[in-house]
Amino acid sequence: MIISIDNGDSVKKLFENQSDTVIISCMQKIMGELYATDSHKTALAHLGDFCFLAGEPDLEIVNFVFDRLNMKFVIFVPDGEGWDELLSSEPVNGKKVIRYGLKKDFGHPEVFDRAKLTKMSEAVPEGYTLRFIDRELYERCRCTDWCRDWVANFPDYELYEKYGLGVCIMKDNEIVAGASSFSGFETGIEIEIDTKTDYRKKGLARICAAKLILACLDRNLYPSWDAANTVSLHLAESLGYTPSGEYVAYYVNRKDK
Repeated sequence: MIISIDNGDSVKKLFENQSDTVIISCMQKIMGELYATDSHKTALAHLGDFCFLAGEPDLEIVNFVFDRLNMKFVIFVPDGEGWDELLSSEPVNGKKVIRYGLKKDFGHPEVFDRAKLTKMSEAVPEGYTLRFIDRELYERCRCTDWCRDWVANFPDYELYEKYGLGVCIMKDNEIVAGASSFSGFETGIEIEIDTKTDYRKKGLARICAAKLILACLDRNLYPSWDAANTVSLHLAESLGYTPSGEYVAYYVNRKDK
């Protein structure tokens, strides 16, 4: 039986080897959800497309994601022995991928070179403008497929204003690039970055990221970053992040089933 967890302390030990800030957001009850088997030997932290698994491998909690949470596309991030075999086998059929962790220097803003970031953030090309995401842009992002994830985990602007932060680059009043909060926690945000296809390879993502990192530092927030691929990893390194190593995730797509 899978139960909802209201007090994160009861499953905190299971997640002790995972440092992703999505888990922190769930633990702090700011956003996301925590679940566990009734034995409390297996736990799940869920937010957006991400499901972090900890404890003893259990097919029941994996099936719960699809059958009860009604998810079609999931990024499973497991911790502990046995999960790899479960997630890659029938009936889950997860696609194994490598993602890249970045060191989380909580409480150490000095790891970022403000002068370098300021120079990057000021390199906005002529004809483009840089704006912080306000209520208007929040609503526009929610209705735009390619950049919806910048705000999607915040059910209303009030929560985004309290725990989120983001910037957009505009061209002729169109959103063409941005960096925002996939999620938020009490002392920081998890960064989500994207650029509209026709505007890529212009350095717009780096400009937005630099501006957002500076804005976080000005607010005593930590700008956490997790790299889905080597392109994202190299961008993060250019902004001052330090790699902490590769980790395995499993993508499961049941949209067509």
